[in-house]
Amino acid sequence: MKTNLLFGIHCHQPVDNFDRVIYEIIEKSYRPFFEILKLYPDFKCSVHFSGWLFEFILKNDPKLFNLIKELSPQIEFFTGGYYEPILASIASVDRVKQINMLSDFIKEHFNQKPRGLWLTERIWDDSIIDDLKECDVDYVIVDDYHLISSGFNKDKLKGYFITENSNNQISLFPINKDLRYIIPFASIENTMKTLNSYASYEGENAAIIFDDGEKFGVWPKTYEKVYEQEWLKNFFESCLADENINVSTFTDFYDKNNAISLSYLPTVSYHEMGEWSTLPSIANDYLELIHNNMDKEHLIRGGIWKNFFIKYNESNWIHKRSLELSRTQNQSEAFKDSLFRTQCNDVLWHGVFGGIYLPNLRDNAYRYIINCENLLSMEAQCKIYDIDMDSHEEYKIYTPNLITIIDPKLGGQIVELDLRDKCFNLQNTLTRYHETYHDKIQKVEKVDETVKIIKVEDKDEIATIHDNLLSTNEDIELFQDWYLKKSAIDHICSSDLDKESFKSCTFKEYGDFANQQFQVINNTKDSISLKRDGGIYKNDKKDTTLSKQFTFKNNKIESQISLKSEESATLKYLLEWNFHFEDYKVLTVNGHNIEDTLYFENSQLTILDPSLNKTINFHFDQCVDMYIYPVKSVSQSEAGVDYTTQGIALGFAKEYSTQLDLKYSITIE
Repeated sequence: MKTNLLFGIHCHQPVDNFDRVIYEIIEKSYRPFFEILKLYPDFKCSVHFSGWLFEFILKNDPKLFNLIKELSPQIEFFTGGYYEPILASIASVDRVKQINMLSDFIKEHFNQKPRGLWLTERIWDDSIIDDLKECDVDYVIVDDYHLISSGFNKDKLKGYFITENSNNQISLFPINKDLRYIIPFASIENTMKTLNSYASYEGENAAIIFDDGEKFGVWPKTYEKVYEQEWLKNFFESCLADENINVSTFTDFYDKNNAISLSYLPTVSYHEMGEWSTLPSIANDYLELIHNNMDKEHLIRGGIWKNFFIKYNESNWIHKRSLELSRTQNQSEAFKDSLFRTQCNDVLWHGVFGGIYLPNLRDNAYRYIINCENLLSMEAQCKIYDIDMDSHEEYKIYTPNLITIIDPKLGGQIVELDLRDKCFNLQNTLTRYHETYHDKIQKVEKVDETVKIIKVEDKDEIATIHDNLLSTNEDIELFQDWYLKKSAIDHICSSDLDKESFKSCTFKEYGDFANQQFQVINNTKDSISLKRDGGIYKNDKKDTTLSKQFTFKNNKIESQISLKSEESATLKYLLEWNFHFEDYKVLTVNGHNIEDTLYFENSQLTILDPSLNKTINFHFDQCVDMYIYPVKSVSQSEAGVDYTTQGIALGFAKEYSTQLDLKYSITIE
């Protein structure tokens, strides 16, 4: 009795990731993998590359591209979204175009018409079935968890299943989680023992593994194991020499075997994604439930991938800006290319990998969003509509130099401020969120492999990144923001406000203006006036009205704030702005580098950014207290713990009682 080994690798990097990162992955993973595969022409292998990564290799490493092309007789190429979108998160028309783009690329360069599709992050939703059939896809890679969570027996998943929607059928190949966790981390002996265990089942069966190509050389300690210790060569040789194993392709198995069963799947991904996407309000309860019921893990489902749009406002905003642009009529080819790049999945979520916590990925997404805006050649105007699909309208104001978006429901904040000439969003900041894993972070004197990775008993085995210990030797600060960290935020604080309480977000907030609904009183093509009849709650509520007005001129924003209150105590009004920049090492604020908290008493503040070649000047009509600090996030990654500068926070405070009038302007040159 034979086991049909269906072996595949999926290779992808975020769109426009750093060149140095991609070159390193090529040298440590992609190139050595295919060089060794060439030595074993009888080893059949399935391969998926995102289209943009294929393009990068074709342009920058034609030797590797030609090697893959040479190996095409033993490779089955899988299609997918060209820029690796979550298919269920983009419009149907974009879904079809992206899949066909990659299929056409494969047909042109490798002379294959792909029949299988790599499902990005294995995010399954029935809504994609009809479009998959329109793209001539026969089968899709999912996880065994998809079927287990539907009630199927884990031991009966060694083959493919069929599902359908409105008379369109798609077949599903479930990846075996056990193989996903042992290849290439376990010893050859244990790996082969697992593969051989499948041969004992009656009838035709398959051992299915389709996983990240980066596991073979880039993940911690894998280059040494896979190539220097020749794990991959030994694996190929062992599989070909084992009479119980038939190395096959998905298409060969599909054509020779019937489906195991009809099946219907929930909206689901792999088990870990369910954990990562669980909403914060129930995250601890979910983890406790899993911990106490490990044997019933398959019965306990976490969140769905789209929950990341609820967990992270920044993720939702990028996604909804992309959807907004997708609805635009008369799209040029250049527009479509930028639009499709905004749909890349990596920036929109967070698990073991950084995702939304990586500023460069957000910068890349906004670069293409703003490029799309520029291609539309919008004249100076104010557009009013619900961008983020929350039933509240936002106000988008265009000038020749800037695109500014104001959200009245969120304290009248400026939530996007785009430099059109640089395709750069100065509001690409990140709110400091609490993550459940923050409580597990350990401070150590020195971080090395013995600290970061849990040890395993067998010297021939290594741990996966899912076993990382969260440890760091940095003096990290775990602060949490209770409001969205964008700009033009209005705080009413006690008089003892200082730079440290502002930095830690522990100052006493007496007003209800920072994140509550403002009313738009008036707007023109280049101005907007907002007002909130709220309160100050120092003891009991005192009626308070705060009005603010913005005028936009080319590269300048002028603003006026008026506050009137029944509260007679002496308090501080704190105006908060947050900016994101490309390179904080060269950035200066009033001539000072941004390394720690700064304090000034002045009416002017100047930010110099050599990386963007921009100067930002604040000018107030009176002297104010100025508090400035770098906003840093703490997140987990494949390396352990990342401590990342996400922006700088600027606080402008003025003591007042009863009423306040403050004028200021911002010029960006």
